Amino acid sequence: MTVRLNIADGLATITLARATAHNALDAATKVAFQEAVDGAAHDDVRAVLITAEGKNFCVGQDLGEHVGALEADPATAMDTVAVHYNPLIRSIQELSVPVVVAVPGACVGAGLGIALAGDIRVAGTTSSFATAFTGIGLASDSGLSYALVEALGSSRAIGLMLLGDKVTAEQALEWGLVHRVVPDDEVLAVAESLARKLAAGPTEAYRQVKSLVRASASGLLDALDRESAAQKHLGQTADHKAAVDAFLAKEKPVFAGR
Repeated sequence: MTVRLNIADGLATITLARATAHNALDAATKVAFQEAVDGAAHDDVRAVLITAEGKNFCVGQDLGEHVGALEADPATAMDTVAVHYNPLIRSIQELSVPVVVAVPGACVGAGLGIALAGDIRVAGTTSSFATAFTGIGLASDSGLSYALVEALGSSRAIGLMLLGDKVTAEQALEWGLVHRVVPDDEVLAVAESLARKLAAGPTEAYRQVKSLVRASASGLLDALDRESAAQKHLGQTADHKAAVDAFLAKEKPVFAGR
């Protein structure tokens, strides 16, 4: 089981449990994650906590699986964006109750999109954040082209997406990507404490707060569709194929611009 859902005392806890792979998202994990989020959309749930086992929150797409998809058919290799990632981000965003995300370690690519789909993020002092897509010849998905601009403004957002720079926990706090930074061994406890506080709070008021904020953030849905089209195109480029091969071989990619 790569994703677990536990509901108790009004709190739904969703745990990524693929620690040996740094919680990389293969097809089975994406399906299980979607099922867990759907299961959390329950009348008895008053808050949701998303967390992960191991040292890292999520390093994004499982590239080993992606290589197999590229080899099978480059034209359909990026269909996972429309089939898995877009529905998952929409489902997290549409949860009517507060969503707290505990972010240990690395939070990369689609993992960052998942974290930003939540409402409150708690990171550790050594946590880090990155988009990583251009490093393998892609653009962005999981709502990042929208969420990063909303959180950081267009200048910082495009800088992160073009350069793929790693953002430290201290920078993330200063820039507004996360809400709290605590010692690494306290991330889960602090996030769970916040989630339990919210689960015991004025739930209907929280629902209205989220509804009002979502109304001002309607551009996310269009962004998800645009990202899906862009990634489908880029997934068939020579640069993407070469970059993925280089990544798996632990070599520096050479981009030909095509």
